[in-house]
Amino acid sequence: MDRKALFLLKNEMLAANVLANTIGANFINAIMVAVEVSDFSDIGWPFFLYDSLFMAFAFGTAIIATLIYEAPIREVLNRKFQNQAVSPDRLAQARRRLLNEPFFLMGADMLMWLLAAVFYPVLHLVYSSGVYWVHRSLTLALGNGLITVALAFFFLEHVLQEHLVPHFFPDGGLSQVPRTMRIRIRTRLLVLMMAINVVPLAYIMTMLWRVNNSVSDSYAALTVTGQAVTVHAVIFIVTGILLTLLVGRNLTEPFGEILHTLQSVKKGRFDQKIRVTSNDEIGFTGDTINEMTAGLAERERMRHSLLLAREIQQRLLPQETLAVAGVEIRGRSFYCDETGGDYYDYLLYGEKGAEKVAVAVGDVSGHGIPSALLMAAVRSALRQRLTAAGPARHIIEDLNRNLAINVGDSGQFVTLFFLDIDPRRGELHWVRAGHLPAFVYDPEREAVSELMGPGIALGIEADARYPENETLSVRNGTVILLTTDGVWEAEDRRGRMFGKESVLEILRRHGTRDAGTLLDALFAAVRRHADGRKEDDDITAVVVRIG
Repeated sequence: MDRKALFLLKNEMLAANVLANTIGANFINAIMVAVEVSDFSDIGWPFFLYDSLFMAFAFGTAIIATLIYEAPIREVLNRKFQNQAVSPDRLAQARRRLLNEPFFLMGADMLMWLLAAVFYPVLHLVYSSGVYWVHRSLTLALGNGLITVALAFFFLEHVLQEHLVPHFFPDGGLSQVPRTMRIRIRTRLLVLMMAINVVPLAYIMTMLWRVNNSVSDSYAALTVTGQAVTVHAVIFIVTGILLTLLVGRNLTEPFGEILHTLQSVKKGRFDQKIRVTSNDEIGFTGDTINEMTAGLAERERMRHSLLLAREIQQRLLPQETLAVAGVEIRGRSFYCDETGGDYYDYLLYGEKGAEKVAVAVGDVSGHGIPSALLMAAVRSALRQRLTAAGPARHIIEDLNRNLAINVGDSGQFVTLFFLDIDPRRGELHWVRAGHLPAFVYDPEREAVSELMGPGIALGIEADARYPENETLSVRNGTVILLTTDGVWEAEDRRGRMFGKESVLEILRRHGTRDAGTLLDALFAAVRRHADGRKEDDDITAVVVRIG
């Protein structure tokens, strides 16, 4: 912004107000006087001198008052032009005065026109100009004043919104500025109706009364009346068009931006912002939509981040079937949110030639990012601990101690079922840390048993002990199913849970098939039971087939 642009910016409101009042004081008045009378002989020459002095006084006073009122506004503009810091208090004062300036100038203008409505009739009485001129000056001052004030207000509002507001409110928020006046849309339309309907009607009616009482010849009165009505009609039509254009522009432009932004939001684009230039209902709506789109954009970024976190979390879980030394293992998780707290893992560990298979299924309390982070921490800690030798109970006790120290008093915990399989001996060892029991299916006897055992959830007591349960010998064909409670507690539309018996039925029906087929059947049965209802919890299951 150069000095010329700064000068224009500082004086636009002043120039707009002077222009509006000049139109009212000279253009309209001159035409109407020329139409209604052509003989000024009844008016003494000193009248015109006092008229000029009053006009100079009125415009001079209005300009000085405007400059005094605009002092903080001009100071802020000067400081911004010079790249100087502006104190928050001074900026707040300038913003308040800027938003109130149309009302201030409208009040000052109306005060001057009311003063004119007193000054000119008194002046005509002093110089004995006649009743016609007294009445004429009174109605002209009041009528022109009302129309001029309306024109000035809407003109000032347009200049304010188009040129000044962007420099003081680049991010909107006009409606949040305290101690500012607001003109509602309904009030605007009411003022517009008064300016282009009520005032012209009153104007013409008083003009007819004035002509009828001042012109005795009927033909002459009719001629004057016809000319006056025609000119009045043209003036008021032009004024009405101008006011309508100003009001329409002040309303349609922000509404156009609002519609454009909403269409972008509908298409999934949240980068559009509404240029807020008023503190009325439209400005408040614009600020609200801008906040909404910013929130949607942030939500979209969070959703993208959560999807990325979900992808990373899913990659932490085994994706392929583990088949080693006659043991086949397959697992699957379905998260009810973008990220989940369910955890499963299976891997070989131990010395070469004497490897064991570790299988773990866990359920972290809660959902979402905190549970996902804790799930990742449990996975990392367990895998790290499996690199060292030791029985299953020591592995889980060390894992619990590490977790209790890190979790602290957060209230989070993890239930876990840890299964240690020795493929060479066909033996199972397990530790149950507050988790659901595992199901063991013997296809020869078509019997299902449960792997129970004591133990509290991990992360609650750092010194908790986890006894290793009795060794279980298994033969070929044995199937072990480990799940989280999301499988059992999956509800249908009427709130009925899938239940333990349904899980056992799937196990008996598909227990002789491979691990992947059994998992497919279990998850398909849960989906059929839910019948489209969104799951409330994560669903995880791991199938272990021996031999």
